Amino acid sequence: MKQIISKISKTVIPSKIIIKSKEKIAEKAFRLVEKEIVKYSEISGLEFGGSFAKGTWLDKDADVDIFIKFKKNVSEEKFENISKKIGFDSLKKYSPYVRYSQHPYVEAKIQSTKINVVPCYDVKIGQWKSAADRSPFHTKFMKKSLTSKMRNEVRVLKTFLKSNGIYGAEIAKQGFSGYISEVLILEFGSFENLIKSISKIKENQVIGKTTKKFDTSIVVIDPIDSNRNLAAAISDENIGKFVLICRSLKEKPSLQFFKIRKPRISNKFWNNLLIVKFNYKSRSPDIIWGQIKRTTSTLSTQLGLAGFTVLRSKSYTDQLKDAYLLFFLESTKINEIYSKKGPEFFREDSTHSFIAKNLKNAELVWVGDGRKIISLEKRNHTSAVSFMKEFLKDNLQTGIPKGLQSDLKRGFKVTIGNKSLSKSIKEEAAELISVDGTLLHFN
Repeated sequence: MKQIISKISKTVIPSKIIIKSKEKIAEKAFRLVEKEIVKYSEISGLEFGGSFAKGTWLDKDADVDIFIKFKKNVSEEKFENISKKIGFDSLKKYSPYVRYSQHPYVEAKIQSTKINVVPCYDVKIGQWKSAADRSPFHTKFMKKSLTSKMRNEVRVLKTFLKSNGIYGAEIAKQGFSGYISEVLILEFGSFENLIKSISKIKENQVIGKTTKKFDTSIVVIDPIDSNRNLAAAISDENIGKFVLICRSLKEKPSLQFFKIRKPRISNKFWNNLLIVKFNYKSRSPDIIWGQIKRTTSTLSTQLGLAGFTVLRSKSYTDQLKDAYLLFFLESTKINEIYSKKGPEFFREDSTHSFIAKNLKNAELVWVGDGRKIISLEKRNHTSAVSFMKEFLKDNLQTGIPKGLQSDLKRGFKVTIGNKSLSKSIKEEAAELISVDGTLLHFN
């Protein structure tokens, strides 16, 4: 494994030319923002943050984060409005736009480098008023704690996570953030030690120090806030992939772990895919992703209640106007009748209630095995398409985010299979009927 890590290490360190170029862009952006903040007495300072400030960035996707520090007595309304105005005024030549986390922030691109102008409150450690308030402390802590060798180990870890599709804190990905990568390397000392440790990790194991209990697959404590579990933002699917590829890399070290592996598609399952497509009014990617993910979860639950078995599901948006909700079903057609188990006949009150209710509506009622009363019911829908159309027409208030209800009222399309899908959407849908690329390392 040491040889593999050594080879990768040489490829992930940005060249002196790239470092100089990135620093030039960062300083330019910083000066532009600095000119604007002097107009506002509410602001106490300005500083770099994120991977650029900590020296853990990868040359292909290094964002530059600039944090505007507000005095702690500034209202939330002013905090948001002033920071947006500064962001737009300072980066007006570079087509700025708003992004959202807990609070809005401004983003733009200078020579293909993303510049994020992010507001935070200038508070003491632990006295957080916004989610971004920890970031300056993260920067100071990591600049002090990470050695030069560790910074490069972080780059190796980020490359490993990116190659296996589990890097990125955005809600669309729910993967490992850059900061978690730094925390993990700091905790275990090196990439190799991390791989060996994660290979043996136990359920709910705590990485770091805390007195608080957390109920997530693994727990990663923020070094500057012992009450914060960084792993809470990572999906179980991505944690599972991480554990599995760590085990596989430990068993069979190879450079292939640092290259993207395409999933293996099973084409025979295309007709098991149920697809809901609709258009939405333009909004922040962070907002629309949150809404369509919640809607996909709601509709998966409703399909299950209607008798359809949802094997996998996912959401997708082009981040312009089209949204897709994708469901891989055991079958898109189901039987008209099904059996419903009632209470045991010894439970007098509930038995009486179950029989009285179901004698009116059920096809048949009988005493079954296990002492339970069984009724034979008739389904309202045997087709997943007809069920979904009716549900979206008549039940939008059942678990669908308010922000999406008006979009769906304007129209939607429900289809089966891949015939009406564009190439890019086909690739997204294909993930549901594929062997995950990260698991192919076990071949």
